[in-house]
Amino acid sequence: MSDKKPRWRRIVVKLSGEALMGKASHGLDASTVEAIAADLASAARLGVETAVVVGGGNFFRGIAGAETGIERARADSIGMLATVMNALAMEYAIEKQGQAARALSAVAMPSLCEPYSRQAALHHLGKGRVVVLAGGTGNPFFTTDTGAALRAAELSADVILKATQVDGVYSADPKRDPAARRYETLTHDEAIARNLAIMDTAAFALARETKIPILVFSIKEPGAICAVLQGKGRATLVTP
Repeated sequence: MSDKKPRWRRIVVKLSGEALMGKASHGLDASTVEAIAADLASAARLGVETAVVVGGGNFFRGIAGAETGIERARADSIGMLATVMNALAMEYAIEKQGQAARALSAVAMPSLCEPYSRQAALHHLGKGRVVVLAGGTGNPFFTTDTGAALRAAELSADVILKATQVDGVYSADPKRDPAARRYETLTHDEAIARNLAIMDTAAFALARETKIPILVFSIKEPGAICAVLQGKGRATLVTP
């Protein structure tokens, strides 16, 4: 690992449930979870206070559930439970790497993990633990993207690391348009003007209002989180 100093002191990583599936169609892929956990543990060992907001789409997506006849509020509640499953798995995987971690849930289930509070999350970050945040915002109709933006604002994070399947933000879908151009940097206003889908509307609006940068990168490469923290790798930085 490079000794290059990390670019930020405190981060919130937005990790989708789909990122934990590997090549499977659903659920958790053990080797993928292990690789991401190792990367998060390495980030913490660089001295970066690291929080992770996990999605639940590998088990259940609220919007998809609503489309199958479950009312949206209830479907979103099921989706929140899916994020808790992922958070517990990620907490265990990080601790297997020898790095302390704590899962905190916005949906209180104290027999499984600690309820989320800003004070508790800041306490664990200050102790060098990776904080795995489940339950989204704790409310239906808000995505885990919005949960990540909200937690980043609450915890005074320096940046949101948006882990995706592509290595940044492109002018068009690079899978469909070979001429699509990847942006190195953008401002929040430029992203809006160019109609670039960085995060969902509510999440992006909150990040813009609170002036928190968003770094969009691919989680597929081993060590991707540490690489972008040290200014290496391919990514797009969206700034205020």
